[in-house]
Amino acid sequence: MTTDVTIIGAGLGGLTLARVLHVHGIPATVYEAEPSPSARTQGGMLDIHEHNGQPALRAAGLTDAFRGLVLEGHQASRILDPHGTVLLDEADDGTGGRPEVLRGELRQILLDSLPAGTVRWGHRVSGVRALGDSRHEVAFADGTTVVTSLLVGADGAWSRVRPALSDATPAYVGTSFVETYLFDGDTRHPACAKAVGGGGLSALAPGKGIMAHRENGGILHTYVALTKPREWFAAIDFTDPAAATARIAAEFDGWAPELTALITEGETAPVLRTLNTLPAEHRWDRVPGVTLLGDAAHLMPPSGEGANLAMFDGAALGTAIAAHPEDVEAALTAYEQALFPRSAAAAAEAAQIHDLCFGDSAPYGLISMFAGHDQPR
Repeated sequence: MTTDVTIIGAGLGGLTLARVLHVHGIPATVYEAEPSPSARTQGGMLDIHEHNGQPALRAAGLTDAFRGLVLEGHQASRILDPHGTVLLDEADDGTGGRPEVLRGELRQILLDSLPAGTVRWGHRVSGVRALGDSRHEVAFADGTTVVTSLLVGADGAWSRVRPALSDATPAYVGTSFVETYLFDGDTRHPACAKAVGGGGLSALAPGKGIMAHRENGGILHTYVALTKPREWFAAIDFTDPAAATARIAAEFDGWAPELTALITEGETAPVLRTLNTLPAEHRWDRVPGVTLLGDAAHLMPPSGEGANLAMFDGAALGTAIAAHPEDVEAALTAYEQALFPRSAAAAAEAAQIHDLCFGDSAPYGLISMFAGHDQPR
């Protein structure tokens, strides 16, 4: 079986690529390991930036649909110290250039914008094999295969396409997040809701932090950060939610109760999210017929840029292919020549933000960044 463009991964980046190609009349097929669009929750809030995420959505012709998803007021940001003292409180005045939407809703408008059958669900990649003449064979776990003359790895941190281009593998950054949710926060968890405010909260100290964001319906979505080795987390039994919650909360002994309650009053089982990165200068030699985008190309610590970069990559690649429909290699070369320096700059910025959040200067280095001093972007 041969397809025109084969995209592995139905995340925001892969879907943006498929949509931009569709706008230009170029067919594509997206293969996704998950069995359906609703197989798992798609994460929380995303701030879509005016310099990358929003232009990508314009290229996809989805600006109006995106604007319909924006949650007014949720761009507000506050930083607290461990005692609950508010150190910085920025309201959402609508001028910040990074409106907030729910990741799952954004993904859905991309899915809805594609022709029926574009995404093939339940196709987990088991391997990729070069066939020569720019062609690659993709093998799936169910025993089926597809042969394509243009393969795009949009399959995230643990990409199965990346080995066709690069020997790089993700490395642990030394910090992990533990995720949980509180529901109906204003009524059932009023102290937590007041601490979080109308948008995002960051309560930080060197090596740790409690971060939360207000979502629709009073949902408080919490990420607890701890700088610990993998072995420390491996010793926690996350199949016992109460014990795991207690162990994580113990690291915040003495913190303000309205902050620690974001952990102890969590209404979903805590989920461990390890943070991994690729080398900041990750790049590869041009290999005919294959390329990468998003986390598959440039995995970095969370900085608010990941989803934006993935969509921008997808739009940039789709636009390049549309500009060179008879010379795909020229399109891939142009795309990668712009991708590599853009990714390296973003990775350096992400590492800086990570240090400001959890390094020795936390939280005051981050406050300085918000104030415009030493701000990466």
